[in-house]
Amino acid sequence: MNTITALLLTTFLSAMQLPPTSDTPAVSYTHFPTQTHAFVWRNWQLVETERMADTIGAQPEDIVRMGEAMGLGSPPKISPEIRKRAYITIIRRNWHILPYEQMMALLQMSEEELAFTLREDDFLYIKLGSKKPSCEPIIYTEPTEAILEAEKALAKQIQQAFPKGPMKMNEPLFQFVSDLSEMDSSLPPAPTSNFSPRYCSSYFALFGDPLLEDEIDPYPDGYLARLAASGVDGIWMHVVLYQLAEFPWAPEMSEHYESRLKRLNELVERAQKHGIGIYLYMNEPRAMHNDFFKDHATLKGVTIGDHSTLCTNTPEVREYITSSIETICNAVPNLRGFFTITASENPTNCWSHAKGNECPRCKVAGPAKTIAGVSAAIQDGIKRSGNDTELIAWDWGWRDDWALDAIAALPKDVSQMSVSEWSIPINRGGVETKVGEYSISTIGPGPRATKHWQAARERGLKTVAKIQAGNTWEIAAVPYIPAVANVAQHAANLREAQLDGIMLAWSLGGYPSPNLQVVAEMSAKQAAGVAAPTPDEAMLKVATDRYGTKYADAVVTAWKECSIALSEFPYHGSVVYKAPMQVGPSNPLYPTATNYASTMVGIPYDDLKGWRGIYPEDVFIGQFTIMANGFSAAHQKLRDTIGQKPAPALQKELDVMEAVAIHYQSIVQQSRFVQLREQVKSGLEDEARIKTINELEYLIRAERVLALRLHAIQTRDSRIGYESSNHYFYVPMDLAEKVINCNSLLHTWIPELRKAG
Repeated sequence: MNTITALLLTTFLSAMQLPPTSDTPAVSYTHFPTQTHAFVWRNWQLVETERMADTIGAQPEDIVRMGEAMGLGSPPKISPEIRKRAYITIIRRNWHILPYEQMMALLQMSEEELAFTLREDDFLYIKLGSKKPSCEPIIYTEPTEAILEAEKALAKQIQQAFPKGPMKMNEPLFQFVSDLSEMDSSLPPAPTSNFSPRYCSSYFALFGDPLLEDEIDPYPDGYLARLAASGVDGIWMHVVLYQLAEFPWAPEMSEHYESRLKRLNELVERAQKHGIGIYLYMNEPRAMHNDFFKDHATLKGVTIGDHSTLCTNTPEVREYITSSIETICNAVPNLRGFFTITASENPTNCWSHAKGNECPRCKVAGPAKTIAGVSAAIQDGIKRSGNDTELIAWDWGWRDDWALDAIAALPKDVSQMSVSEWSIPINRGGVETKVGEYSISTIGPGPRATKHWQAARERGLKTVAKIQAGNTWEIAAVPYIPAVANVAQHAANLREAQLDGIMLAWSLGGYPSPNLQVVAEMSAKQAAGVAAPTPDEAMLKVATDRYGTKYADAVVTAWKECSIALSEFPYHGSVVYKAPMQVGPSNPLYPTATNYASTMVGIPYDDLKGWRGIYPEDVFIGQFTIMANGFSAAHQKLRDTIGQKPAPALQKELDVMEAVAIHYQSIVQQSRFVQLREQVKSGLEDEARIKTINELEYLIRAERVLALRLHAIQTRDSRIGYESSNHYFYVPMDLAEKVINCNSLLHTWIPELRKAG
């Protein structure tokens, strides 16, 4: 169940409807005896047998029998953490298995709750491809003799591959939440820094409505202490304005806003004890359903689908923003700040999605004045409260033809933030392009940010760099990318540029990692006459603090080698969002084309064209080969230095490096598999056909090995495969499924190809 509670079922929620189901048939998982077996397998590790049984019209003992017959052992106890924190993982793994009605039964969600989750939980519906596949309802039936034999064969495969069982966990899923939440008296004091703020998001907070959720603390004291020790002095939360102040045109939408403000104030006061301030992310004012404007036509801006904007160039809407901010600041006097996205994400002001010319007021005002006006309305609310709360205006999505005018129109007390690496030109594998954001492979700052910071400084505004210090969509299935040398050099460059502050991470990257710590070391205030540390010096100190003097040099060497490898990343928007970076070898190999397009950090399918973006297939594969080899070599050299029985902290460092290498190598193998699969379909001469089939067999076996290796890592390190806005991209059962997927191809598909030739 997600974080939406009964308190949220207001008029706003009741108006929500599920997106329509498409006519496109769901993918069929033929490595299972039936779709019912796929359903039981996919949910065995995450959902109680009673709920599974209720969903498909079975008895709990029927579910237990099927699971045990497939070799899964006794049903696991589903922990409270899984119940609270795995709903996105459950939705994603059932997207091609269950129709909506059964999905709601499995999740124990109403239609309104599921619709809200798909729409508001960090663009989940987009991550699922903006298309619900057509799934036949799963109805339990008694097994036939043929099915019983197929179950036995499956169980034999599992026993051979996983003698201790596919779910034998040395570290349970979500164990990292407990580990990070515990207080640790040995943590070093928070370093002083030349950068402030230095803020990030929570590594394990949930979206939804966290300020009404009593059972889940997005920032427990132990975690706050670890962030502070890593050099963080601020954290940010996503909020919706009408949930923190009364919405004047429909007060029922703001029900319980006082309770949220009280909880927010408690969190602010508690975080302050650790030297950490709270920032609220403002993407406002949120668009309203078109029905809202039947009674409020004068507030209507531009229409986008079934919603329209509240026009911020009307006095009533501007006053709503200002008075709401005043309410928040009065209730939470020590709130550190707000930061805004005003030109994308959700539709907000009329120019937020470049449609302002469709509004008669905003057409006259223009984008720069409209965008800056949102910041002015927020700043007016802060001023009314008399607080010192900070406002940071992020230029994310601001267009080049009016961005400088918007900076010129910002209120004088506002700080200006730019993505540091944005628009840096790169050449990867002979392909020239420019970096957007979410890159550790490319070291900033770049020309766009530099230009915007200069314009802000000329007005006397403070300047903030947005970076990804911990990880990026270059791979987010690890808690941090161990390319620490790139991060250290980026921090050195920002220090040289004399920035005022740093946003360390968007929704990913909040793990208290060596990456965050090295930024703190690079920006630490020095005594008079003491030179600022070099990247090498900062990395050595971080490695020594975390792993001791004996292996610090070896760890730094590995970090440098990982940084060199990552610098070959074939950056492009399609690559970072659509390639199988986050799922690695858990992604099935498909013997026939699925014809589904890969989705944004969601489901990659077999869409090689979508994965590679602007890169030719062989260049794309070649770049990932270089990276996989680089991370693998760094991992092996460090392991050889440390020996076979490393200390727990060093083992986790090794696990992260190896996991990155496995993910990147799997992309190589999956891409090559799709290439060769299509070549076989196109018709080849006998010798070429035999060679191609042999290579396909090799790739299938190699993917099976990677799945087993990653399974071993994830079962001992619960951080692997997790990211806060997507939950677990995969769990051990998915990697076990990849093994039987590969077995099926080896035992059925490959012989069929050979026979057909």
